[in-house]
Amino acid sequence: MEFLALLSLSLSLSLSLSLSPNSKLVGFANVVLKKGKTQLFKEGTPMVFSGAVDRIIGRPPPTTGDAVLVSDATEKPIAWGLYNSASMYAVRLMQLEHEAISDPCCALNMEKLLQSRIAEAVELRKRLGLPSRLTNAYRLVNGEGDRLSGLIVDIFGDLAVVASSAAWVEKYRQEVEACISSIDGVNHINWRPSLEILKKEGLDVATIKPDIQPSSCPETTQVVENGISYAISLAGQKTGFYADQRESRHFISTISQGQKVADICCYSGGFALNAARGGAIDVTGVDTSLPALELASQNVVLNNLDPEKISFLKEDAAQFMKGAIARNESWDIVILDPPKLAPSRKDLRSASGMYRNLNTLAMRLVKRGGLLMTCSCSGAMTQSGTFMRILQGAALTAGKKITIVRQAGAASDHPVDPSYPEGMYLSNILLRVV
Repeated sequence: MEFLALLSLSLSLSLSLSLSPNSKLVGFANVVLKKGKTQLFKEGTPMVFSGAVDRIIGRPPPTTGDAVLVSDATEKPIAWGLYNSASMYAVRLMQLEHEAISDPCCALNMEKLLQSRIAEAVELRKRLGLPSRLTNAYRLVNGEGDRLSGLIVDIFGDLAVVASSAAWVEKYRQEVEACISSIDGVNHINWRPSLEILKKEGLDVATIKPDIQPSSCPETTQVVENGISYAISLAGQKTGFYADQRESRHFISTISQGQKVADICCYSGGFALNAARGGAIDVTGVDTSLPALELASQNVVLNNLDPEKISFLKEDAAQFMKGAIARNESWDIVILDPPKLAPSRKDLRSASGMYRNLNTLAMRLVKRGGLLMTCSCSGAMTQSGTFMRILQGAALTAGKKITIVRQAGAASDHPVDPSYPEGMYLSNILLRVV
């Protein structure tokens, strides 16, 4: 049976439909792709760029956030998604034809689709052992990896933090919050729109409402990750905590016994705390953010760690490393996890120089035969495939020889759609430095 007919049967809408092969689905615009563009989206690419659109059939034309059909050049529907008239992403696809056929109750129904996709996300995390007695901070929804492009949800204990970066998420805010509120253990929701991205989505960010019930949502909370407690501030970076490094933080705890460790760009002390818990004899954390360092100091107390063995300094990363080199200081393990230096591909050239300079300094801090865990959270850098070459260049500049010991990305609760490799943003490389 034709996709249009199946869709029409699945919808409980008062629409006047003809089920002939050439029928039009009344009430939904049809975004027609240019010839030769169809296969890309049939294979799973989740966003239709505006340049792939040939024409839009339907009066009045769709507005931002509307559900639309997406069709091949012959006007035969291949999928449906959510339209945006202002974004370079003209349509974010929600279901392909075969998915709508197998799950017709969700076809062109965003409320039902949200319920289904978020339930699937919850089930996946349960299979990964999240949450657990030792870890209640994790990512519940990871955008394209959970088939909800533009939506991020992190869970911190009984608090859900929603990062919205698509116009449709703002339009369906009430439905998103209803789905998250129904999850066992979630008592608070903090809505954090990504304003700069939403501007590019064509939204007037001045009209975006703040958290609906800010008084009911705590400004700070406490979570546990791999048995280590953390204080989290909702005024902090991103969603307040970087759950993506959870597995790498735990790895550091397994190799720190008796080691001297430096955590550069430490934020609230995640790697430093794991090193200390793992038996490091001396741990130094460095960051430029005073609020982050205050959290790090709180976390030392929360975990009953010896303040004589772990300390935090407010200093620029490069300046700290230059000073330490001048003093002939060195460490057995150095962790370098700088903020995003390449927000987009156009920033790669300048960011490459910064990554090279920082890693050159870090390698010079590592004792001969010691380890450097170096990271990049810039998607443009990870996807370019040049990070390893930059590290090799840094080693040459530092007069060091490096070998790769371990490679990792974001933790397993950050799934990636292979048809959308842009979802791979985090590189975590452990190097032996000699």
